[in-house]
Amino acid sequence: MKRIWAIATGIVLALMVFVPSAWAGDVDGAQIFTNNCAACHLGGGNVINGAKTLKMADLTANGKDTVEAIQTQVTNGNGAMPAFGGRLTESEIEAVANYVLAQADSGW
Repeated sequence: MKRIWAIATGIVLALMVFVPSAWAGDVDGAQIFTNNCAACHLGGGNVINGAKTLKMADLTANGKDTVEAIQTQVTNGNGAMPAFGGRLTESEIEAVANYVLAQADSGW
């Protein structure tokens, strides 16, 4: 019985090292967007500046059409947009950036 317990413990520890998302849970970009971004960007729009929506044409025109560019924008803010780097974790910012780009690709 001790041998089985030792093997099971080893498997659990290996999973914790190699599959951290299994323990931490997936970060939900859609929920992060709803909680932090939708007030200004509902449906991919922009209530502050209509020329800077989250639609693909505007993202491209403003140089924000990559996950990395969106992450930078969300982290640091710019103009009327506040910085979320102090409020969201890196994984949350990455998740919301992926969500925004996927939504833009599908036309919101």
